[in-house]
Amino acid sequence: MVLYIGITVLTILLAGAVNNRYVPQGKVIERQQLNNYIFLITIFAVLFLISAGRYYVGNDYGEYVDIFLKIHQNRNVSSEFGFNGVVRAIQFLCGEEQFIPIFAVIAFVTIFFFLKAVYEQADWFAYGFFLFMACGYYLSSLNTIRYYFALAIAMYAAKYIIKGDYVRFLLWIAVAACFHKTVLIVIPIYWFATRQWKRREIAAVLILCASLLLFKDFYRKIIFMIYPYYENSAFDTGNTSYINIAKGICIFIFALLYYKEAIKDNKQNLFYFYLNIGSILLYLFASFIPEVSRIGYYLNVFQIFLIPNILVRIPDKRQKRFFTIIITLAYILYFAIFLHRAGGVELRIIPYHTWIM
Repeated sequence: MVLYIGITVLTILLAGAVNNRYVPQGKVIERQQLNNYIFLITIFAVLFLISAGRYYVGNDYGEYVDIFLKIHQNRNVSSEFGFNGVVRAIQFLCGEEQFIPIFAVIAFVTIFFFLKAVYEQADWFAYGFFLFMACGYYLSSLNTIRYYFALAIAMYAAKYIIKGDYVRFLLWIAVAACFHKTVLIVIPIYWFATRQWKRREIAAVLILCASLLLFKDFYRKIIFMIYPYYENSAFDTGNTSYINIAKGICIFIFALLYYKEAIKDNKQNLFYFYLNIGSILLYLFASFIPEVSRIGYYLNVFQIFLIPNILVRIPDKRQKRFFTIIITLAYILYFAIFLHRAGGVELRIIPYHTWIM
């Protein structure tokens, strides 16, 4: 636990030196540009070292080792063909019995796209990165590596659909789907979130919510056609995340307070605002989906952009300082709760073991 707190504090302090809104004045690399490169590379190196250096850390680490072995033996596995292809390539280069390099390569790409997404889409990089760490997205990526790879790509690709560049967006989502096909759900959801919601869009959302309540058996049949091994499994509990519902509602209220200043005429922030609403509705009306957070994270992960993008647009300095302090304390508490649960069966990332020593 001390290690995780240490790297979190260290990387957040490093993030404080990064100014992602800085615009270079010429072709020569300027001081702030150089600082950005140095500190971003350092943050990446710290996070990558922890991820790549772990050894049997995470509740599914052993399961993935078994999957790697089955892929080498040409046995049937549930993982997607893109992931299987990467595993085969690394096994060819590094040896059939070597599984550590596979975790390292996936971690490298995942962390890279997480950081790139935060740098490009949070108007206040340091605060966006603080939220990224405090929400536990980085530490959770020590588990379910395929899913978090897809989540990182989805975060990065969102900038293209916001701009209306649908071809690039679809290409990146296609890449992510080769590793975890749940990411395909973001195609209709993200497209819907880019629209200016009018009465017919609101009516469509209400109809969808009603159908989730009335025809959940129908939706479950569709889900289990794609993921048959989830039916009646330990993940098929019908539970929802009350903490994600509460967090989403609080952020929704906060956004409404500064809707005119930060969201109304800002296409990017409006996209994040709609996704936050979608995450609340998902957790409220679709708890029958096994591991509903697998879909929920594709929506509520953008809260780490929405919050700093609102904070930097609060016109009153006292109000800005007040909400910055309150939100910071709330997420520190959230991170503390996350770490308290980190040794449980759901995560099992404590204690940390490494093959380096």
